[in-house]
Amino acid sequence: MDKNKIISKVECLISETVTEMGLELVDVEFKREGANYFLRIYIDKEGGIAIDDCTSVSRAIEPILDEADPIEPPYMLEVSSPGIDRILKKDKDFLKYAGKLVDVKLYKPVEGQKVFQGELVEKDNEIIKVMVEDQMKSFNSKDIVTTRLAITF
Repeated sequence: MDKNKIISKVECLISETVTEMGLELVDVEFKREGANYFLRIYIDKEGGIAIDDCTSVSRAIEPILDEADPIEPPYMLEVSSPGIDRILKKDKDFLKYAGKLVDVKLYKPVEGQKVFQGELVEKDNEIIKVMVEDQMKSFNSKDIVTTRLAITF
């Protein structure tokens, strides 16, 4: 079972339906957690997502997924907002949130630290550029655990 193929197939199956509902399909995850598999669908829209949006999408895509049956093992379907601290994964995410405050978490320390917070400048190919305290930092995507929007109070 190739996780990436499952994710790609699910995205193809449901993206049109989600878009027709006036929503953005942000991400699809397929994970095993303990003994269970989870298919997580992340949606968004201007002004944010409400529980009714998640319920509507779940009801709309369940029959599509049941008919196509792209996933062999039994799984639990979850539809959710990506949250205010959303992870940036796709190129479109980096474009959309350029100029916003992000947290970059690295696998290995750089200059003695593994987490940097700063303004997202751009993603150029595999290099993510962040302005950290008036200093430009460049990180290779392969060295990054996550890049997510920072929460500020």
